[in-house]
Amino acid sequence: MSDDFIFTSESVTTGHPDKLCDQVSDAIVDHFLGQDPNAGIIAECAMASGVLFISAHYASKGGLAIPDVARAVIRSVGYPREVFDADACTIMTSFMDHTERDYQPLDLDAMDDEALGRVTAKDQVTVFGYACDQTDSLMPLPITIAHALVRRLDDPDLEAELPYLLPDAKVQVGVEYRAGQPLRIHSVALETSQREDASAGLDRLQSDLIHGVITPVLADQPVAPDGDTHYFINPEGPVIGGGPAVHSGLTGRKTGIDTYGEYARHSGAALSGKDPMRIDRVGAYAARYAAKNAVAAGLAGECEVQLSYSIGSAGPVSLRVRTFGTGRIDDAEIAQRLQQHFDFRIGAIVRNLRLRHLPAEHPEGFYRKLAVYGHMGRVDLDMPWERTDRAAELG
Repeated sequence: MSDDFIFTSESVTTGHPDKLCDQVSDAIVDHFLGQDPNAGIIAECAMASGVLFISAHYASKGGLAIPDVARAVIRSVGYPREVFDADACTIMTSFMDHTERDYQPLDLDAMDDEALGRVTAKDQVTVFGYACDQTDSLMPLPITIAHALVRRLDDPDLEAELPYLLPDAKVQVGVEYRAGQPLRIHSVALETSQREDASAGLDRLQSDLIHGVITPVLADQPVAPDGDTHYFINPEGPVIGGGPAVHSGLTGRKTGIDTYGEYARHSGAALSGKDPMRIDRVGAYAARYAAKNAVAAGLAGECEVQLSYSIGSAGPVSLRVRTFGTGRIDDAEIAQRLQQHFDFRIGAIVRNLRLRHLPAEHPEGFYRKLAVYGHMGRVDLDMPWERTDRAAELG
């Protein structure tokens, strides 16, 4: 792309139906792995007004309480009963128990190198990891600001200040780049929903959101809005009701939000609802881990790591690095260093990042927390793939 451009990224709140489905799917993953770290689970959800459909394929020695898990997630989001009732909504399920056929209690921690090489990917995928020096979290700035805005919209303090709002909202942030670097905030678009009995008109809504959400969040960003910044707040008028009563939801439909806000490539595969032995999920984490450490090591100002896996292979059949002209050394040399210091075999990724054990260590939920505000760049959580503990080795 040109070095001078405007780029936009979006994020959505916890009550957006797509993200609600992601949260339910990942809460189910936590539910199984918290009981049995060897569990295999794939869960997907779809929702509409008053209805949640859950499809789950699993192999586990743990107990099954999926509808209860789903209702707890819906309840925590905070919809009033007339919009989406967590206790009275219809939950339809399709469960397939593959325990007898597919359950594999692999002790990855006890495996030697040869044994890890026999743990192979069961899917084929090309995943991408990305990092850049635009923010302290080494993430692109547009998606970082978009996540910050929806966090503010989800803040319980804001709910107390603006009780007429419902938990379904989306934002889009445009950042103007000059010579490839963020220069200014070009635009902010925000659409939120409100209760049917709300007395807030459009003028009050816009004023409340500018002063209560946009202004305080933008004040903390590395670039600022100016007199030419555009603000679009519910430009088509108030949205009454919102949530599943207005639009449906589906697991995995917001992969750009989950990764880099479309600023960088991603596989397009859903991240939520999959246990750690799914390479399309954990491969994306491993690629981000490598790219972030490369940038943290000062090898480049921008780095994309591509990993391609085939069914039956333990590690990637292809590893490619691109630094888009920002590399201090050749891209091929960075790729060679990554291969030397990172083990991209699926068994090693899961073992080294402890991805099967984290739900048991976080009974309040581990994977579910990733289902909103992104799987990458999470400075609020100690995610193993967000650490820069390999940077010194790479440099």
